[in-house]
Amino acid sequence: MTAIILVRGGGDLASGVALRLFRAGLNVVITELDQPLTVRRSVAFSEAIYQREVSVEGISARRVYDPTDGLKILNIITKKQIPVLVDPECIAARTLHPLVIVDARMTKQTPDALSHNSLLYIGLGPGFNAPDNCHAVIETQRGHSLGRVIWEGSSLLDTAKPEGDPRRILRAPTDGMLTSSATIGDLFTTGQQIAVIADQKIVAPFNGVLRGLLFPGLNATKGMKIGDLDPRNDPRLCQLVSDKSLSVGGGVLEALLSRPEVRIKLWV
Repeated sequence: MTAIILVRGGGDLASGVALRLFRAGLNVVITELDQPLTVRRSVAFSEAIYQREVSVEGISARRVYDPTDGLKILNIITKKQIPVLVDPECIAARTLHPLVIVDARMTKQTPDALSHNSLLYIGLGPGFNAPDNCHAVIETQRGHSLGRVIWEGSSLLDTAKPEGDPRRILRAPTDGMLTSSATIGDLFTTGQQIAVIADQKIVAPFNGVLRGLLFPGLNATKGMKIGDLDPRNDPRLCQLVSDKSLSVGGGVLEALLSRPEVRIKLWV
């Protein structure tokens, strides 16, 4: 039987984890919402939900509407691609019998209980406490502990503060549908319009490149993160997963290889 690593979430951090595991030769399956709220869509496998098929750093992923369609899922894996399932309830945790589950949704809350028989359950960041609600926690906060595996205890608390200039995070000024003709990687000057929500404009707070933007047409709530402006002005960085997500992915890989009962089954 094919050993499957099931990753809950297809956002930019989860995608960095999936990318690192896939490149190590592992079979990765991602579960997502039917309308993901990913901002860094150019480096997120969740974008497959909207586009049917996407590529992140040369690795392809394809959407699967039915999480119980095991034949289609295995067919995609055979083609050396990553299946992205529309599966908010994570039904696949029971139907695919994954060897490992990685909860990479970054809800920063205590996770909902899952019915599964996986040998290893890994949680990323705040909300997880090993061994109470997972086997291992991976630190996601930047600093000396980033990417470390925690077998007993929890990660650092969420600071609720964005990294770098807080103005780079673009937030919804009100409730409503987001409309925009901008493309991730576009350059903006201070005051230039990026998007509109319910007739309220969202403009660039400084000169920078649009690093991320919520999928146009989705509804946002006031204060919600809908975009990311990068002052480094290098559009090439918009197509690369972050150093942070790769570090967290390395921690996940270490956790997998640390358990002999898991390691012996990874490449079977």
